Amino acid sequence: MKYSYRTMRKLTLKLVHVLAVVGLFIATPSQAQTVNVTADISANTTWTADNTYILDGLIFVNDGATLTIEAGTVIKALEDVNITTGDDASALIIRRGGKIEANGTEDAPIIFTSELDDVTVPNDLTQRNRGLWGGLILLGKATTNQPTTDNQIEGIPVEEEEAAYGGTDDEDSSGSLSYVSIRHGGFSISGVEGDEINGLTLGAVGSGTTIHHIEVYANFDDCYEWFGGTVEAKYLVGAFCGDDSFDYDQGYRGKGQFWFSIHDTDIAGRGGEHDGGDAGGDDAAPFSTPVISNVTYVGSGSGAIVAGGDNNDRTFAIRDNAGGQYWNSIFTDYPGVAINIEDLATGEDSRARLEAGDLAFNTNIWFGYGAGSTLADIVDGDFAETILGAANNTIVDPQLAGISRTTDAGLDPRPLAASPAHQGAADTGDDWFDDVPFLGAFQHELWIAGWTALDEAGFVGDLRVDVEQVGTDIPSALSLGQNYPNPFGGQTEFEFTLPEPGPVQVRVYDVLGRAVSVVLDEDRPAGTHRVSFDADGLSTGIYHYRIETARGAIARTMTLIR
Repeated sequence: MKYSYRTMRKLTLKLVHVLAVVGLFIATPSQAQTVNVTADISANTTWTADNTYILDGLIFVNDGATLTIEAGTVIKALEDVNITTGDDASALIIRRGGKIEANGTEDAPIIFTSELDDVTVPNDLTQRNRGLWGGLILLGKATTNQPTTDNQIEGIPVEEEEAAYGGTDDEDSSGSLSYVSIRHGGFSISGVEGDEINGLTLGAVGSGTTIHHIEVYANFDDCYEWFGGTVEAKYLVGAFCGDDSFDYDQGYRGKGQFWFSIHDTDIAGRGGEHDGGDAGGDDAAPFSTPVISNVTYVGSGSGAIVAGGDNNDRTFAIRDNAGGQYWNSIFTDYPGVAINIEDLATGEDSRARLEAGDLAFNTNIWFGYGAGSTLADIVDGDFAETILGAANNTIVDPQLAGISRTTDAGLDPRPLAASPAHQGAADTGDDWFDDVPFLGAFQHELWIAGWTALDEAGFVGDLRVDVEQVGTDIPSALSLGQNYPNPFGGQTEFEFTLPEPGPVQVRVYDVLGRAVSVVLDEDRPAGTHRVSFDADGLSTGIYHYRIETARGAIARTMTLIR
């Protein structure tokens, strides 16, 4: 019987916990040596996966030093009441000129979390355990639109410690981050609302920095925020944060592709809160003009009533003369409107950036908004509706396989086989972007599986049935093949043939005749088709699978053994 990596990992973590409870010795991450980190890092240092590192206060990586973190390393942060260094919060801050090389793998991600989190127990802390420590902050030497190159980063009061960012080197490198999960942060050092630390803060970080496969999970403030800079990033996850998923301002001009966010129903901000100026004024250059493609932003639900944060009232709040471009993306399941673009009576505003082409939404799908089902309903302002309507923005169901905010394995944001999102992507004209035909952050690969807290906690499931046309010869009759393997332990395959194109339904029934799974319900071309079926959620037993078309119906029997 073959299991996926994420299934094996969950089983292993459960076994480890059981053995620990009964007192049997086993080498586990929870029994690794604990290293308390109380001093700043001023020389090249390596943190290894056989230790658990405890951040005791604000820990800085200083100019000239590189912190290397091995794949699989766990870093925990003390709560404010347990800090011994005199600081008011725990966080890891990479100063200008310092570097972090934190490169995990899909099988061994690097985890930043709270001291309260037992990472060997899935869902030990929930998605609503937010604000238990600070976060991860990178400070660089790239340009911003602020009047000084010595700005103090948000979240670290200047009386606590100098944490400056800014400069003139847009190609500056702060190191590299990959397969990193940042969990349960967002503490406010000052105690003032709005001073919370983001999950991942990027202050004037340059394009020499490498960032991909990052998750921010259950942060009290924004998942990500860019303060100026030019850094580029692919494969970002923002899940259940208390404020915005993706926030940029102060002249951010980077690039992004394959970003995914989902909000909870208790407290949430916007999918994107995008600002231009700040202390430098709204007309300060450079403007915020990043280019972002292939994202999927999921709100709190079209009918949700969100009491906290910014209420998840819109996908985008764009203001202070911010620009930026979104291409080939999916935005869905928000209780309010899609876009609000600042339109001032006088002075620079984001409407000016839209009309100048610095702000653009091109070839995107919008669906499932509480404000209505037309572009006029969900876009504030006739001027914005006109421009978006001319740029191939459509309101159509993207047919995502599953949107769930509970640990029922019901989250699978890949489009179903019949979704219009599988084709039609526009060319951004920039070779940095992967050339893909689909809209949104996913097509066939469920890249949030295996290494994220979302998956470990039980949110992510493999809900989409892959149907592949394996033959184009036109058969003379409808047929349904026997599944293989049979009996099977979780996944199985079977083929069917269609003598003519048309609607096809395939359902699975238990021995009492109750439908337990809709495997397929879509139009298919004539020919031979192979179906991969995952029996996730079904128990051991005998099942019948049945195909129905205009030509008739055929049923067969299969046996599932867990």
